[in-house]
Amino acid sequence: MFRFANPHLLWLLALVPVMIIAFAVVLQLRRRNLSRFGNIATVKSLLHDVSSWRVHTKFILFVTAFTALVFAAARPQFGAKLREEKAEGVEMMFVIDVSNSMLAEDLSPNRLDRTRYAIDKLFSQMKQDRVGVVVFAGEAKVQLPITTDYRMARSFAKRLSPSLVEVQGTDVSDAIDLASLSYSQREGASRVMILITDGEAHDSDALAAAERAAERGIRIFTIGIGSPEGAPIQIGGEFIKDENGEMVVSRLNEELLQQIAEKGNGGYIRASNAEFGLSEIIEEIEKMEKSELSTLRFDEYNEQFYWILWVVLGLLLLECLLLDRRNPRLRRFNIFE
Repeated sequence: MFRFANPHLLWLLALVPVMIIAFAVVLQLRRRNLSRFGNIATVKSLLHDVSSWRVHTKFILFVTAFTALVFAAARPQFGAKLREEKAEGVEMMFVIDVSNSMLAEDLSPNRLDRTRYAIDKLFSQMKQDRVGVVVFAGEAKVQLPITTDYRMARSFAKRLSPSLVEVQGTDVSDAIDLASLSYSQREGASRVMILITDGEAHDSDALAAAERAAERGIRIFTIGIGSPEGAPIQIGGEFIKDENGEMVVSRLNEELLQQIAEKGNGGYIRASNAEFGLSEIIEEIEKMEKSELSTLRFDEYNEQFYWILWVVLGLLLLECLLLDRRNPRLRRFNIFE
């Protein structure tokens, strides 16, 4: 498949007919000026060193070089190849609670929307680290395998919703275990898990799961979403009520999240409307020892403008070497007659 990377530059080719018209006008004015001295054929016979052939050839060389330069600037591409990129960074798995309790509005506009915004902003600033996303409620699912494609990561982050997981609840241990198995299999890779939840866990194995992750060399940082006072959960304009008809209030379980962070050799931060907490965690991660990350990138197109530039250089060099007038030393060889 063939394409131009910068097709908008091809509009510069519209200057070619302008150059041709301008050149024709200049030649016409020159002929008019010569006619003032007498018959044009007679005047030309007196100008032995003047060569109209050279003037036309130099112009053709210049226009051809300009045309080729425009095509080179438009960057013609075709073909495909795999390219390996190496960098130092960390593998980060974001484990995000998408249960209905994340719809509570003690953070504006609600806990889940605040999470979406913060993660999207972080992904837009990342460069070398690998990221992945695990979503969970009553069960856990890998939403995004570990990758360096931040554009895709941002796309997935914007789609975070309780509808991603069919079973409701908050199974933190299952989420931690699944995330622990979702890293690459590279030996010595630096691994971090960022757990974002309100901590309303309905299981008792979260701390054991954090210990298992720590044994695999994974550091766990937790971000608490919500407030200890809690807030009601609103879905479709109606507040959720329990079996007794009482309004359900979702409260932040800071104690559990602090314990998970401690077991995972990480740290805990409570999110707020002013500061979500990801920037502080990233600063701590930056202090960690980085591992070498290699990524195979598929380049769909190969650049082809290099050889065109050589043609441009050759044409311009030839145009410069070709003088407007005949060389008196070569006149006797009749090279241009």
